[in-house]
Amino acid sequence: MNTAEISREIRQRLVRMHQTGSHFGSAMSIVDILTVLYFRVMNIASPDDPGRDRFILSKGHATSAWYTTLARKGFVDEKVLDTYLKDGGQLYGHPVRGGVPGVEASTGSLGHGINIASGIALAGKNDGRDYRVYVLMGDGEIQEGSVWEGAILAARLKLDNLVAIVDANNLQGFDRVEKIQPIRTFRKKWEAFEWGAREVDGHDHDQLERALREAPFVPGAPSVVIARTTKCKGVKEMEDCFESHYLSVPKDKVECYCRELEEEQ
Repeated sequence: MNTAEISREIRQRLVRMHQTGSHFGSAMSIVDILTVLYFRVMNIASPDDPGRDRFILSKGHATSAWYTTLARKGFVDEKVLDTYLKDGGQLYGHPVRGGVPGVEASTGSLGHGINIASGIALAGKNDGRDYRVYVLMGDGEIQEGSVWEGAILAARLKLDNLVAIVDANNLQGFDRVEKIQPIRTFRKKWEAFEWGAREVDGHDHDQLERALREAPFVPGAPSVVIARTTKCKGVKEMEDCFESHYLSVPKDKVECYCRELEEEQ
C-alpha cells in the first residue's frame, strides 16, 4: 500500500475542509503519523471489533486530520467530510465519542488523552486482551501537569501496551515551544519518568513504522515516540508558520495548495 499517496490525498482534502475553521497547520503536521498508524501498524479492521487496537487523539484541535483518515480507512462516508464545522453536521472541531465511527473518546481539553489511554490500556491488561493503545499529543500540550501525572501512573502500572506519540512541530498556540520549554530535553524527561523513548522524523513513514512496531522499547514499560514534524507540512508558504495554527485556508489559495501537494509527490 502506498501510504505516501494516502497522506497526499488526506492533505489535499484538508486544504478544502479548512476554508472554514482553524488549526489547519496542526492537522497537516500529524497526517503522516495517522497514515502510518491506520494503514501500516494498528490492528483495526473495524471500529467495533473488541480486539482492535485503540487510538486517542489528545490534541483534539487537529481532529480534521483524524476524520479524514477514518474516511480514507472506510469507517466514515467520504461525503460526511463536507459537513466539517457545518451547522447540523456531525464533524465537530474536537473529537466527540459517538460522533463518527472510530472515535474512542471525546478530547480537546489538553493533557487528558494520556490518562484516558492509560485507563484503556489497564482495562486491556485486566481483561487479558492483547490490543495496544496509541495516544497522540502535541509538544505544547505536554506542558500540562496532568500529562506527567499520567506518565507516572502508566509507568507504575507497567503499561507496556501503551504507546504515546508526541507531535513535536515546535509551535503552539502563542509562541514557539522552544521558547516556553526546551524541546531538546523531551526524550530525557520521558526516560526520567521510566518510559522507553525514541525520536524519529515524523514525516518518514518507514521510521515511524519501525519505531511503532518495536514498542515496547523497554520491557514492562510504556513507550513514547517523539515525532519531529513541521507545522502545516506540505504547503510551503505556510510550513513552520505560527499563523497556520489559527488561520483558515483562503479560497483563492485552495487550488494552488492542492496542485503543490500533487507536484510534491
